[in-house]
Amino acid sequence: MADGYTLFVAATANVINTVREDINFVRDSAPVAIIGQEPIVLSVNPSLPVRTLQEFIAYAKANPGKLSMASPGTGTVPHIAGELFKIMAGVDMVHVPYRGGAPALTDLMGGQVQVAFMGPAASMSFIKSDKIRAIAVTSDRRTTVLPEVPAVAEVVPGYEASQWFGIVAPKNTAPDIIDKLNKLINEGLADPQVKARLEDLGETVVARSSADFGKRIAADADKWAKVIRTANIKVE
Repeated sequence: MADGYTLFVAATANVINTVREDINFVRDSAPVAIIGQEPIVLSVNPSLPVRTLQEFIAYAKANPGKLSMASPGTGTVPHIAGELFKIMAGVDMVHVPYRGGAPALTDLMGGQVQVAFMGPAASMSFIKSDKIRAIAVTSDRRTTVLPEVPAVAEVVPGYEASQWFGIVAPKNTAPDIIDKLNKLINEGLADPQVKARLEDLGETVVARSSADFGKRIAADADKWAKVIRTANIKVE
């Protein structure tokens, strides 16, 4: 019901699913507040002879179709981020979808695949223990989670593939209710303890107006639809 009491925790994945004919997240929801966003981490097996993003791109171009790129599954945000990278960096890698991040990371550490796009929560412990090597993050700038790891955009201008989460309400929820909820959520995000906890989880707090959140959703819907069409991805 559009009464301000029915809310949904949404994420970038919901926007990607909009390309399915039976789902239209953008049309059927009212943006309330974006809460946070996190990058995807581009990591490689340590045996791969690359240590920088420039070296990785050069190696991939010299070995077209020979690198296997793991993701948590077809149509997931990490997969789409990887496809955008392939398009913008001009490299050819074979996508290998897994049923979740854990088996993908297991095979990355074992060398069955050489590359993976994965969220920081799933991959951080393996990066810190040197079981996998972080090459870049997909946010438009470096993050506090991995400050020494460059953003893809430093080498591939214009690249950005952060995944966000936030609160939406059913369409036709009254604007005054949306504004009140947005204010309360943003006040909560300003709490140092809340901010610190989200950052511990790899999130960067993003407090914006509901209108700005709506613009982000619309822009992402257009952006990811183009990537899905270009890469001929069949979203499951």
